[in-house]
Amino acid sequence: MVQQHMRGGGAVAVTAAVVGAMASGCSAAADATPGPDPAQAVRTASEVLARAGTSKARTSMEMATGGTRVTIRGEGAYDFATGHGRLKVVLPRDPSGAEGHRPITELLAPGALYMKNRGAGVPADKWVRVDTAALSDGNLVTGGATDPAAAAELLRGARGVRHIGEEELAGVPVTHYRGVVDLGHAARAASPRLRAVLAAAAKGFARDSVPFDAYLDREGRLRKVRHQFGFANEGRTVAVASTTLLYEFGAPVSVVLPPERDIYTGKVGM
Repeated sequence: MVQQHMRGGGAVAVTAAVVGAMASGCSAAADATPGPDPAQAVRTASEVLARAGTSKARTSMEMATGGTRVTIRGEGAYDFATGHGRLKVVLPRDPSGAEGHRPITELLAPGALYMKNRGAGVPADKWVRVDTAALSDGNLVTGGATDPAAAAELLRGARGVRHIGEEELAGVPVTHYRGVVDLGHAARAASPRLRAVLAAAAKGFARDSVPFDAYLDREGRLRKVRHQFGFANEGRTVAVASTTLLYEFGAPVSVVLPPERDIYTGKVGM
C-alpha cells in the first residue's frame, strides 16, 4: 500500500554533496544469430517491467575521481507500476579507513526522492525531500543509486544496439545487449512520469550519449543494466558507472511516504 504525502517546495540540491562526501559489466563474444531485434528489445524493457509489476533490486554506483574509485551500494524493492520504491544505500568507508556514514534510507516516488540519515545537521527523525526534476542529473547519480524505473526508461533512447550473446545471471538465462543511450531521445520517449526527470538529465550530463550493457531474460524483463555516465562536478568530469540488478519479480513492495511535518527544510551539510 502506498500513502502519498507530497510537498511542493523544500527541494534540497545535493548533487555535489553525494560526490563530495566520499572525497563491471560483463563481456562475451558476439553471437552471429541474435534473433529478436536488439534495439526493439531494449527500448521496450521499461514497458515489460511495468507489466511485471514489482521486483527486488540491488544497485551499485562506482565513481572515479581524483585517482580514487569508490562504490556506493543499495538494496531494496521497487514497484514499476506505481513508480515507488525503497532502498537502503550504504556509503563507502572514509578514505582514512574510519567507519563510513550511516546507511541512508531512500524512498523513491514520481518526481521526488526522500532520504533519511542524509547529511549533517538533519535531525535523526527527519527526512530530506528532493524534487528530482530540479536536479541537474535527474537523480540518476545524486542519491547514490539510480531509480530503477529511470534506469530502464533510459533504454528508450538506445542507439547502435548489438546482441553480445547468451549468458546466465544468478542462474537465470539472459541475453546481453550493448549500445549507447541518446539522453535527449530518451527524455522525449519517456513515460509522462519520468519525462521531466530525464529531460533534466539530458541537460546536465557532460556527454549526450551514455554507453550501456543490458541483460534481458526470456520474458523480456530487464534483469541487469549498467550505464556509464560522465557527471560534471566542480568543473571536472567524474566517471560514474551505475548498475541496477532486478530479481524476485512479484515481491511485495510497501512504501509509505513521510508526512509534511517530518520533512526537514533547513540547510543540509556534507
